[in-house]
Amino acid sequence: MARKREPTDDALEIMYRRYFEGRPDQIAELQKEILNAEAAAAIYKLRTDAGLTQRQLAKRIGTTASVISRLEDSDYDGHSLTMLQRIASELEHRVEIRLTPIKRKRSQRRS
Repeated sequence: MARKREPTDDALEIMYRRYFEGRPDQIAELQKEILNAEAAAAIYKLRTDAGLTQRQLAKRIGTTASVISRLEDSDYDGHSLTMLQRIASELEHRVEIRLTPIKRKRSQRRS
């Protein structure tokens, strides 16, 4: 018999239960969107910290301002490692990739 869950007023927990719990496809989509948002924010921060406009950065890496604009949009799905490396290199940074464990509730762990 399934255990009854404790009620909660935690908004994130409520959203998780309603939209993600038991739905691995939704969790995968959320993780993809988080990654897109992080990539966009990182590009924006690098550019603005360097005091560059989108047009100036685009010219320095051999692309257009509209490409930089798309890369800085968290809804954009086309981030490429090559483009991230070009931007990072031009702004004297490097791209680092880390794989971190997903924190799951005990009941969600795979057997």
